[in-house]
Parts: sequence; C-alpha cells; structure tokens
Amino acid sequence: MNHYFENLNGIIKEYFHVLSNEIPDFLYDYIDTPEMQRIGKIGCGCGTDYTKIFNNKFFYSNLDHSIGVALIVWNFTKDKKQTLAGLFHDISTPVFKHCIDFMNGDYEKQESTEELTTHIIKNSKEIMKLLKRDNIKVSEVDNYHIYPIADNDTPRLSADRLEYTFTGGLYSKEVWNVEQIRRIYSDIEVQINEENIPELGFKNKSIAEEFISSASQLWPLWISNKDKLLMQFYADTVKRMSEEKYLTKEDLYTLSEKEVINKIENCPDKKISNCFKLFENATNVYESDEPIPDKYCVSVKGKRRYIIPLVKTEENAYKRINEISDFAKGKIDNYLQIKTKKYAYLDFDFE
Repeated sequence: MNHYFENLNGIIKEYFHVLSNEIPDFLYDYIDTPEMQRIGKIGCGCGTDYTKIFNNKFFYSNLDHSIGVALIVWNFTKDKKQTLAGLFHDISTPVFKHCIDFMNGDYEKQESTEELTTHIIKNSKEIMKLLKRDNIKVSEVDNYHIYPIADNDTPRLSADRLEYTFTGGLYSKEVWNVEQIRRIYSDIEVQINEENIPELGFKNKSIAEEFISSASQLWPLWISNKDKLLMQFYADTVKRMSEEKYLTKEDLYTLSEKEVINKIENCPDKKISNCFKLFENATNVYESDEPIPDKYCVSVKGKRRYIIPLVKTEENAYKRINEISDFAKGKIDNYLQIKTKKYAYLDFDFE
C-alpha cells in the first residue's frame, strides 16, 4: 500500500473499500504522479473548508474524489482505460475548483477548466511514461465524457455524480454513514437506458427511493445562495488578485489552496486582505429580493445537480424512478421547484 493510502482518513478508507473490494495495482503509480498529488491539496468543497459559513466534517480532496470515481468505474467495468479516464477527470482542477469556473463566467455547466486536461497529461513525464508502459493512448484517457459509466448528462447516474453525492453526504451534510452507502451501492448495477446506452441503475425500487430520500437533502445546498455567493466571492477575489499581479494564472494550477489563501491574507492591497478575513470569519449569508447597496451583494445562477436514476422493474424493464415511485417523484419535483431569493450578500463592501 502506497503513502497516499497509508495516511488516508479512516472513514474515506472504509468508504473506498465499499466502492471496490480491490484497488488495482496499476492505479498506485498514477496516483503517485505530481499532477495527481497536486489535486490532493484542493478541496472538493470549492473553498467551503476555509470559512465559518460552512461546517465540513473533514477535508475531502479532489484527489480523494478522483480515486473514488476511478474505483466505481473499475468496480463496474474492470476496464483500465475507463478507470484511468475517471482518475484523470479532475487533473486540471485549479484551486477552489468550480469557483474558477465562476470567474470564467461558466456558472451553469462548470466545465471551463476541463480544457487543460489533455495538456497536463501530455506534459507530465511520469504519466506519459506510465501510459507508454501500459500501451494506452492519451486520447483514450483524457476525456471521461466518452465513457457513459464514468460520466453522462444530468440527471442520469454516473460514477462521478454518484461519488460526489455519496461523499457530500459524508463530509458536508451527514445524510448517511458508510454502512448505509454500502447497502445502497450493493444494489447498483450497469443497466441500459432509453437511448440504449449503459448507465448505472438500481435493482430495487425501495433502495432507489432510499437513495433519493437522502440525496435530495443535499441538492438544495448546491443551489443555495450561500453556496453561490461563496463561489462568486472566491472568483472575485482571485480575479482582483490577478488583475493587480499578486496572483498568476499559473499559481491556480501549481499552488495549494492554503498557499493561495496565504497570499490573499497577506496581500499588500489591504482592501483585499481585510475583506477576505471578514469572509473567513463570517457565519451567515444574507438574502434579499433587491440589491443591497454598500455590501458585497451578488446575484448568480447555479448548476442544478440532481439524479433521476434507472430502476429495474418486475417486468425486467428499466424505468426512471420518478415514473414508478410517487415518493421519489415528489422529492425530485419539490427540488426542481425551489427558488432562491435573487440576491445574496455579506455584511461588508468589497468595492
């Protein structure tokens, strides 16, 4: 077992064992590359680890998430290329993750940083050496969108969507424990969807309903005003730091989040550093239907993340859970009807 797994949080270690009862040997070498180790210093919570507005139970890194996705793909496919595509899918993630998508104006798809994936892989001596060893082309592992078990469009169930839903319910808001995840996960299999494409789905309606019951408690958090404001504040802070030459684009892809935060906290521009310290210590985000003057006030659309999984019926057909369960349909419909107030603000001015 390599250094990464030896130092793993006990909950994550137990959870990974649920996702796959074996960690394939080839994964260890790829995990140890500098490019993968870098994203171990970037949190999956898009900066929520560094403010009192949120109360994460533990730090869950982008490396953790990427390995989780790889293990799910391996569990269901036993395919090395698909598994590596899952492992690499966030290799180009910058500090604060999707906050940089916000900076790029990509609020709703949140994919603007993915374009660097191929570049990072091709420019890694270590990864290219391993791919050559394993007789794998870059084009076979640099785009996980081509593998529907790894990734597909919302609201279908994929390894990526399943992984961040499971762990969101462990570290950000406790909606299940590892044993509950084990029960839910053991009911999942590869099925064929309406478009004749492989997709992860449930064998039993009752387990799918249990999954929706818990997962639907997470979805509103991901479109909440406090979540959108936090991401926009990081985006605006990083943008201002960049404009004033205190931070480079390269820093976003080479430094750890803590190193970037240290740069912000010690920025010579006191407006930036003082406002960031107020943000770190803030405990509440305020909402309004109207813009609030002289405050950090934003109005931002967000990405609606949710899942409507397939379920195997008694007739051995595959149906969406909302077609066969009034309970699940109610949970999903209630979420889709949620509307947040137009504006969110913090009690200071960032102008």
